[in-house]
Amino acid sequence: MTVPERRVRGTHARRRFDLRATTVTFGLAAIVLILVGWVVRMAFDVAERRPAWVLVLVLGAATACLLRLRARKRNSAARAALRPTDALAVATATTLDELEDGQAARGAEHPRGEETTLVVPTRYEELSPDEFEEAIAGLCRRDGCTEVEVVGGAGDLGADVLAVAPDGRLVVIQCKRYSDDNKVGSQDLQRFGGTCFTVHEADVAVLVTSTDFTAPAVEYAERSGILCVDGERLRDWCEGTGPAPWELLPSEEDGTEPADRALW
Repeated sequence: MTVPERRVRGTHARRRFDLRATTVTFGLAAIVLILVGWVVRMAFDVAERRPAWVLVLVLGAATACLLRLRARKRNSAARAALRPTDALAVATATTLDELEDGQAARGAEHPRGEETTLVVPTRYEELSPDEFEEAIAGLCRRDGCTEVEVVGGAGDLGADVLAVAPDGRLVVIQCKRYSDDNKVGSQDLQRFGGTCFTVHEADVAVLVTSTDFTAPAVEYAERSGILCVDGERLRDWCEGTGPAPWELLPSEEDGTEPADRALW
């Protein structure tokens, strides 16, 4: 009969006692204790002799600790703020994309170069002065003027509408929305003539009214080079059966003389 062999568990080898290592360890520990005691004693001596220095050192150490804690808090706050900042950036980008898509859609519905429809009022006399100025500015835009601006109001110095004609000339227009029994007189033309060329440096000066002009007003306009547009010719201009005012006053490059520089 064969007897099974028992395995003998290996025993851990005991670590031998090293006298040299133990001596070195205790020696270093003693040196450290001596140094610590010497530093503490020196600190007490300095505290007795120079208490102000101790206070400064303590305050400096406390300040350094506070600054370190604050820096940690700022870093944590900055990390926490990154999340809402990223979300805001994403939302802004999404909004900009939507706006661009909306502008593209509107551009597709109303492509450039398409003529705008101008609502023609049945009677200019029924408009308010501000509405009358806006209507004249709309006619300028319709007929190809750029940089059209309504500037009428206090301190306008006689100019109600400013525009740049298709040929590049500056058009200065004064608007007079009067009732049927009121005509534009020579005083109105004189006030406008005193500023349209010297102050506004107009290439084409136009006075537009919803009614008519007096004879002295037309005479002054002929002498000063102001174009007068009465109610009848305003309706022709609006309906497209008559020319725009700046078309009656040729530019210097044309080399032709206008047939009538005043009332047309």
